[in-house]
Amino acid sequence: MKISFYSISLIFSIFFLLVVVELVRKNKLQERYSLFWIAIGVVSLMLSGTGSILDNLSRKFNIKNFPTLFFLVALLFLIAYTLNITVVISKQNEKIIRLTQELSLLKQKMSDKG
Repeated sequence: MKISFYSISLIFSIFFLLVVVELVRKNKLQERYSLFWIAIGVVSLMLSGTGSILDNLSRKFNIKNFPTLFFLVALLFLIAYTLNITVVISKQNEKIIRLTQELSLLKQKMSDKG
Protein backbone atom coordinates (compact mmCIF):
# COMPACT_ATOMS: atom_id res chain seq x y z
CA MET A 1 0.00 0.00 0.00
CA LYS A 2 1.45 3.32 -1.09
CA ILE A 3 0.81 6.32 1.13
CA SER A 4 0.80 9.62 -0.76
CA PHE A 5 1.99 13.01 0.36
CA TYR A 6 -1.62 14.20 0.28
CA SER A 7 -2.75 11.48 2.70
CA ILE A 8 0.04 12.20 5.16
CA SER A 9 -0.51 15.97 5.02
CA LEU A 10 -4.28 15.50 5.37
CA ILE A 11 -3.83 13.41 8.51
CA PHE A 12 -1.32 15.89 9.88
CA SER A 13 -3.64 18.85 9.15
CA ILE A 14 -6.55 17.24 10.98
CA PHE A 15 -4.33 16.31 13.92
CA PHE A 16 -2.88 19.83 14.01
CA LEU A 17 -6.32 21.45 14.08
CA LEU A 18 -7.41 19.14 16.91
CA VAL A 19 -4.30 20.03 18.92
CA VAL A 20 -4.89 23.78 18.46
CA VAL A 21 -8.55 23.47 19.51
CA GLU A 22 -7.53 21.43 22.56
CA LEU A 23 -4.91 24.01 23.57
CA VAL A 24 -7.52 26.79 23.34
CA ARG A 25 -10.03 24.71 25.27
CA LYS A 26 -7.51 24.16 28.10
CA ASN A 27 -6.61 27.88 28.11
CA LYS A 28 -3.01 27.16 27.15
CA LEU A 29 -3.30 29.17 23.95
CA GLN A 30 -5.10 32.49 23.79
CA GLU A 31 -7.80 32.94 21.19
CA ARG A 32 -6.06 35.84 19.49
CA TYR A 33 -3.00 33.68 18.78
CA SER A 34 -5.02 30.62 17.91
CA LEU A 35 -6.70 32.32 14.94
CA PHE A 36 -3.45 32.28 12.99
CA TRP A 37 -2.81 28.61 13.77
CA ILE A 38 -6.38 27.64 12.89
CA ALA A 39 -6.02 29.50 9.59
CA ILE A 40 -2.75 27.67 8.88
CA GLY A 41 -4.45 24.36 9.68
CA VAL A 42 -7.40 25.11 7.41
CA VAL A 43 -5.15 26.20 4.52
CA SER A 44 -3.07 23.08 5.02
CA LEU A 45 -6.23 21.00 5.06
CA MET A 46 -7.44 22.61 1.84
CA LEU A 47 -4.10 22.09 0.10
CA SER A 48 -3.98 18.49 1.31
CA GLY A 49 -7.55 17.71 0.37
CA THR A 50 -7.32 19.06 -3.14
CA GLY A 51 -4.04 18.09 -4.73
CA SER A 52 -4.85 19.99 -7.88
CA ILE A 53 -4.12 23.34 -6.20
CA LEU A 54 -0.57 22.30 -5.34
CA ASP A 55 -0.06 20.68 -8.73
CA ASN A 56 -1.22 23.78 -10.60
CA LEU A 57 0.84 26.15 -8.45
CA SER A 58 3.97 24.01 -8.73
CA ARG A 59 3.60 23.92 -12.52
CA LYS A 60 3.08 27.69 -12.62
CA PHE A 61 6.27 28.32 -10.63
CA ASN A 62 8.14 25.56 -12.48
CA ILE A 63 8.69 23.51 -9.33
CA LYS A 64 9.04 19.87 -10.23
CA ASN A 65 8.25 18.44 -6.80
CA PHE A 66 4.95 19.80 -5.42
CA PRO A 67 5.67 18.98 -1.73
CA THR A 68 8.59 21.40 -2.03
CA LEU A 69 6.11 24.19 -2.77
CA PHE A 70 3.99 23.12 0.22
CA PHE A 71 6.97 23.30 2.57
CA LEU A 72 8.19 26.56 1.06
CA VAL A 73 4.83 28.23 1.70
CA ALA A 74 4.77 26.81 5.24
CA LEU A 75 8.28 28.09 5.89
CA LEU A 76 7.39 31.58 4.67
CA PHE A 77 4.33 31.67 6.95
CA LEU A 78 6.44 30.59 9.92
CA ILE A 79 9.08 33.21 9.22
CA ALA A 80 6.41 35.93 9.03
CA TYR A 81 4.79 34.70 12.25
CA THR A 82 8.15 34.55 14.03
CA LEU A 83 8.76 38.17 13.08
CA ASN A 84 5.32 39.11 14.39
CA ILE A 85 5.91 37.30 17.70
CA THR A 86 9.31 38.98 18.03
CA VAL A 87 7.62 42.39 17.72
CA VAL A 88 5.06 41.42 20.38
CA ILE A 89 7.80 40.20 22.73
CA SER A 90 9.78 43.41 22.22
CA LYS A 91 6.77 45.53 23.14
CA GLN A 92 6.08 43.39 26.21
CA ASN A 93 9.72 43.66 27.26
CA GLU A 94 9.52 47.46 27.11
CA LYS A 95 6.35 47.40 29.22
CA ILE A 96 7.97 45.12 31.81
CA ILE A 97 10.98 47.43 32.09
CA ARG A 98 8.69 50.46 32.52
CA LEU A 99 6.58 48.68 35.15
CA THR A 100 9.70 47.58 37.04
CA GLN A 101 10.99 51.16 37.06
CA GLU A 102 7.63 52.48 38.28
CA LEU A 103 7.51 49.84 41.02
CA SER A 104 11.02 50.77 42.14
CA LEU A 105 10.04 54.44 42.30
CA LEU A 106 6.93 53.59 44.33
CA LYS A 107 8.97 51.48 46.74
CA GLN A 108 11.47 54.32 47.10
CA LYS A 109 8.65 56.78 47.90
CA MET A 110 7.16 54.38 50.45
CA SER A 111 10.50 53.90 52.22
CA ASP A 112 11.14 57.67 52.27
CA LYS A 113 7.77 58.27 53.97
CA GLY A 114 8.26 55.45 56.53
